[in-house]
Amino acid sequence: MNIVKKKWFSISNITTGVMVVFLAAMILNPEVKAWTIQTLMKVGLFQPKIGKQPDDVSTDPLPNALFRDGDGKTIDLASLKGKVIFINFWATWCPPCIAEMPSIDALYRKFKDNDNVVFLMVDVDDNYEKSASFMKKHHYALEVMSPANEIPTVFMQGAIPTTVILSKEGKMVYRQEGAADYNSPELVDMISKLSR
Repeated sequence: MNIVKKKWFSISNITTGVMVVFLAAMILNPEVKAWTIQTLMKVGLFQPKIGKQPDDVSTDPLPNALFRDGDGKTIDLASLKGKVIFINFWATWCPPCIAEMPSIDALYRKFKDNDNVVFLMVDVDDNYEKSASFMKKHHYALEVMSPANEIPTVFMQGAIPTTVILSKEGKMVYRQEGAADYNSPELVDMISKLSR
């Protein structure tokens, strides 16, 4: 009778154990999942599709939206006409939102001195303190906004993150649901051209 000794510390068992721990960490910790998505962005996945028009573009004027900053000041989207507006709808518990935040911050830093470009980082949870704390913890220069009225579905249909770019004329020229690397040369070029 041959008794086969089972090796507990085989390469196969160790690999399986590491994968199980990694998957559990991704499920339990949004920052681990965000790190994974960021890594995939760096190798070229999750790139924004530049030049594509949003599927639901219409010739009708866009509805107005109101946002509130940390001081309680209301910002009327219509009052920003004449500027390129980058709007990102996000939440602190959302791994894809966390994953794309470094690229949005890098994009913002490229345009922060351009008076023709405005960034609105809209926390859909309406928890300004938590969102502002998140930005501070990660040393992002982005200012947090909260919705001051119901967000029109033409901008966000429930999926986060959702990013919208409006031209100076107030037309939606870009809309993306899901994470993307916004610090790409194509997007920088697109915003530069729109802001002239």
